Amino acid sequence: MRTPALELMDVRAGYGGIEVLHGVDLVVPDGSLVALLGPNGAGKTTTLQVVDGRLLPSAGCVHIGGRHVNGTPAQRLARAGVCSIPEGRGVFPNLSVDENLLMVTQLHDDLAPSEVRERAFARFPNLANRRRLLAGSLSGGEQQMLAMARAIVTDPALLLIDEPSMGLAPVVVDAIYDVLKHLTAEGMTVLLVEQFANKAMSIADYAAVMINGRISVFCEPADLENVVGAYLGVSA
Repeated sequence: MRTPALELMDVRAGYGGIEVLHGVDLVVPDGSLVALLGPNGAGKTTTLQVVDGRLLPSAGCVHIGGRHVNGTPAQRLARAGVCSIPEGRGVFPNLSVDENLLMVTQLHDDLAPSEVRERAFARFPNLANRRRLLAGSLSGGEQQMLAMARAIVTDPALLLIDEPSMGLAPVVVDAIYDVLKHLTAEGMTVLLVEQFANKAMSIADYAAVMINGRISVFCEPADLENVVGAYLGVSA
């Protein structure tokens, strides 16, 4: 049996003494896309922050690739292949598209600038024509593409994405999800947080439904319709 890319065991975490995660158990199989779904305030973003090292859990275990990583600094996790795309894109608005892409060479000195550009523009050709523009001048969709391009050029062992479709036009969302679908088909492991359940589940291998700081359901695509109706209040 292959070691899971990510495993959370009875993880608890919060902010300022207020607990948000109340014993999260979650397994993300290697090479899969898991959609983490649930209402606002359920703890989805907090879960990602625990995984990428931005938030220290108060209890429980976090294993990445079978290795216990509780307390490992975010920078070390990034160097080890944990790549996070936060809600709101997280690009550097006062740097050019090209400069944003080349920021990854600061953590991954084995990546040559030419290789970074080649990988990024192969996935998102539109960015090639905008490489000298400031990232802050791009549309929301282009900024999301830039954030994704910067992440995937590193060939991460685990890609964490928080609300990639937020505020974007449907045609842009479709393009982003097409890229995610291809990445998982090529073997990349993705943990995706998304409010639009139907869209996320259209490409997911598994869905985890989070309610009140706990995983209530973990299921395969064949069971997704029942999960959507019962827990998220929408029809598939």
